Amino acid sequence: MSRIAKHPMIVPNGVTVEVSGQDIKVSGKLGNLALRAHDDVSVEAREEDGQKVVSFKPRSNSIQARKLYPTMKRLTESMCIGVTDGYKKVLELHGVGYRAQPQGQGIKLALGFSHDVIYNPPEGVKLEVENQTKITVSGIDKQKVGQVAAEIRKFRPPEPYKGKGVRYEGEYILRKEGKKK
Repeated sequence: MSRIAKHPMIVPNGVTVEVSGQDIKVSGKLGNLALRAHDDVSVEAREEDGQKVVSFKPRSNSIQARKLYPTMKRLTESMCIGVTDGYKKVLELHGVGYRAQPQGQGIKLALGFSHDVIYNPPEGVKLEVENQTKITVSGIDKQKVGQVAAEIRKFRPPEPYKGKGVRYEGEYILRKEGKKK
């Protein structure tokens, strides 16, 4: 059995969690998120010692049910964090002439191509350009924030010889030695 979902999830202050059947709705100061739990997982919300708790249990003893119920708990915990604090990823542009500019809701990237790359994020994700070489991706949905950051990084991933490209803040690039003469 999983140790992650063994204990019930305590709902933090300022967050409301509504469970109706397999649908989980989380509301907080930054917004609302919803999740449909897998059919192999039973979800129950109740009051316990003056605190609201949500517990997850597998409906059967199958391997899939035992794998999925801790996943559903972690996804619900991520939603609670998202509606209270939000998620943020910072991207850095390294290279001569590599820069970003805000353009409406999206950004315009100059990444050494013959054309500029224009990226418009999905709804619920906000892009900010701090200076020309730093992009902040923020939102309440952890998966969307990570996906948008990965899509922007995919335009020009860092290369191992000079380290040029789009990288996450604090990411270490393993450098290779150039060609010998």
